[in-house]
Amino acid sequence: MMSKRRHRTARAKIALKAPPGNCRFVSLVNDSEKDKAQLIAELQELRRAKEAAEAAAEAKSGFLANMSHEIRTPMTTILGYAENLIDPNLSEEERLAGVHTIRHTGEYLLGLINDILDLSKIDSGKLDVERIPCSPAELANVARSLMEVRATQKGLAFELTCINKIPETIQSDPTRIKQILINLVGNAIKFTKEGTILFLVSFHEEDTEGPFLNFIVMDSGIGMTAEQLDRLFVPFTQADASTARKFGGTGLGLAISKRLAKLLGGDIFVYSEPDWGAAFRVSIPTGPIDGVEMIDDLSVIPGKKKESDATPKSTEIHAKILLAEDTVVNQKLFSLVLKKAGAEVTVVENGKKAVETAMAAQNEGDPFDVILMDMQMPVLTGWEATRLLRSKGYTLPIIAVTASAMPTDREKCLEAGCDAYATKPIQRRELLEQIRKYTQECS
Repeated sequence: MMSKRRHRTARAKIALKAPPGNCRFVSLVNDSEKDKAQLIAELQELRRAKEAAEAAAEAKSGFLANMSHEIRTPMTTILGYAENLIDPNLSEEERLAGVHTIRHTGEYLLGLINDILDLSKIDSGKLDVERIPCSPAELANVARSLMEVRATQKGLAFELTCINKIPETIQSDPTRIKQILINLVGNAIKFTKEGTILFLVSFHEEDTEGPFLNFIVMDSGIGMTAEQLDRLFVPFTQADASTARKFGGTGLGLAISKRLAKLLGGDIFVYSEPDWGAAFRVSIPTGPIDGVEMIDDLSVIPGKKKESDATPKSTEIHAKILLAEDTVVNQKLFSLVLKKAGAEVTVVENGKKAVETAMAAQNEGDPFDVILMDMQMPVLTGWEATRLLRSKGYTLPIIAVTASAMPTDREKCLEAGCDAYATKPIQRRELLEQIRKYTQECS
């Protein structure tokens, strides 16, 4: 009988002579090498992900610090001027100047908030764009009229002109194009100390991708390095930290503009060198332009009436309005605006009282023409109050008034039964127009 030692030796020799594919030991070695390579690849991927996360966290941290500065600076102005207005020795001129400063600074803060919301909507795919007829000449002139004052205040020349003939109308989203142009022109003015801002419009007919309209903004400002250009359209960053400290701004405007241009089917291109200035080109597809007249005069705006021909809209509202708002300051502000326009206003401070007051007025045969319903109130929220009113058969207009401005918030208000939606801070003219619209429809 073969000894155990000889038996083990024979088995070892057989294993060594066996083909590699049939050798379990070799297979295990190969599997081990594969596992090792896979592990190394996974570790490298984790390292890259960690570095990317750290870079994103650093960028957002810098953005938050910058945002804190951007918010605190105007808030200091607002609070300082508001406190100054209390002084009984102020002249009427000084008081009026303070009010204008507070208003303009508040508008800046609102624009800052809108920028953040726009970026959030774009990145979440919630921002819709239109495709309607619009005039490139009118869009360029609106951007010029809004921004030329800033250029003049800095002593900069501002020139708007056509390079070649452009379509009288294109199919796009005029609101978003204006937003892009105002961002780019404002950016050019901010970074230019002296010289000229050139605002050019041109038309280019591609063979494959279709016709494009180009808006070109050129400045003679500080310019940018290649490294700064690489970061230019990245959210939460500016060209560099020193730029943010010296010139202000959040770095969101260009990131938003780039995304909007892409949503419209176009793009933004930039050329710049240090101390040379910068040239931004926005290319927007025109859509079908068969039969559209070509013009080279930017003063030609289709359908635009002369100022003398325009009929001014009445600012008066003869309506009975129920204002449901829990904040005392907002109660006073809304009441002042509405009463000044001629409305009769009843104020309640929560959703439960809104339901009771509205139903009582309807049962007495003297219903409210419109309810302005704040959405976040005690006892019953605006959503709950609106649903309850609709369940009781209340059919008159309810306009939601809320500080929440995301698309889902609007949908939530409409689903609850509101007829329209207005965001805070309220634009006086827009609010009065909405109320007028619903009072006319019900009359």
